[in-house]
Amino acid sequence: MAIDVAAAERFVLANARLIDARRLDCLAHGAPPGPVLDALRAYQNPDGGFGHALEPDVRAPHSEPVSALHALDILAEVNAADDAMVGAAARWVAGVADPDGGVPFVLPAALDYPRAPWMEPGLGGSHLTFAIAAKLWELGCAIPWRQQATDWCWARLEGPDGLDGYWVKFGLDFLDHVPDEARAQAAIERIRPALRADGSLPVPGGLEDEHLTPLGLSGRPGRRGRALFTDGQIEAGLDELEAGQQADGGWTFDFLAWSPGQLAEWRGIVTLGALATLDAHGRIKLASG
Repeated sequence: MAIDVAAAERFVLANARLIDARRLDCLAHGAPPGPVLDALRAYQNPDGGFGHALEPDVRAPHSEPVSALHALDILAEVNAADDAMVGAAARWVAGVADPDGGVPFVLPAALDYPRAPWMEPGLGGSHLTFAIAAKLWELGCAIPWRQQATDWCWARLEGPDGLDGYWVKFGLDFLDHVPDEARAQAAIERIRPALRADGSLPVPGGLEDEHLTPLGLSGRPGRRGRALFTDGQIEAGLDELEAGQQADGGWTFDFLAWSPGQLAEWRGIVTLGALATLDAHGRIKLASG
């Protein structure tokens, strides 16, 4: 089916944040990344971290680990590995990490601000450790904490307890980028039993039948994690993604929408993600591809 890229662009311009409109300029038109980086700096705090609802489910102004991850995602997306924000975000994360290297999911200060109901502080390191370590390997940011986080990730992946939900998703991100390919491939195979027959994975504590699809778990071709999924499963996911364009031109999401602002912001983000994924798989052709 045909994807209406122009309608998707109109949706982003009408509804999404400035930073996401700037990201669309890069993705769809090959614009330089400078305006994206300028917009991203507005979310950065003096401590080097990021807040101010850069991640729409935590509306706190102070720096949060999940917002640091969102910033690193954007920096990797626009190939800004040399920007000073990379090192600043990494050092901030290292400063709030537990002594064993694990990164907390949410900081206690977030309790004073609007946030999604699942954004609650917990004990011990979270799955964000996988995701942030993956981004530091992808961006080539070799601060000392990266190795400590990597050791934490290997211990979690190779330990006696299995992974589920977003632990698997972010674990696969880590395994896609960590240098030790043989060890990564072995860890990927240990994840296989957690998947359902169709390659999907339920999300514990999510909405009824909320799940991660093969394409959601491995969104780019050529990654190591693709070994878990058949070509047919990925193609079915791409068909479903194409069919997901809404009448207003954008895409939506299947997790809880808990405020109007969060809904609009996440729809802008997932619309950009849908376009990037379809472009990466040759279903559409954008300037960046």
